[in-house]
Amino acid sequence: MNMRVRIYQPAKTAMQSGKAKSDTWVLEYPRQDKAVPDALMGWQSSGDTLKSVHLHFDTADEAVAYAEESGMEYVLLRNTYRRPKIRAYADNFAFGKRQAWTH
Repeated sequence: MNMRVRIYQPAKTAMQSGKAKSDTWVLEYPRQDKAVPDALMGWQSSGDTLKSVHLHFDTADEAVAYAEESGMEYVLLRNTYRRPKIRAYADNFAFGKRQAWTH
């Protein structure tokens, strides 16, 4: 079985302010079967069970080694890290700054 898996670091959720649980790497299988809406409930359903499997690794090298060991093709997606703008709370009220609202 030769499938192309995706290896990536998950982004933090909108509810997170820190970087908790975003340092792990995830190996994700592609969708093998088409999703179709259920006639009664309207939910998406599929016979593909691998789509719900997400393997977590501590490093990208471990995930790549697992994929190569299993004979899988893989795509490694590296994140670009953004540098946070460190500023004081008082900067929100600085005179002369462009305001989001006007009178």
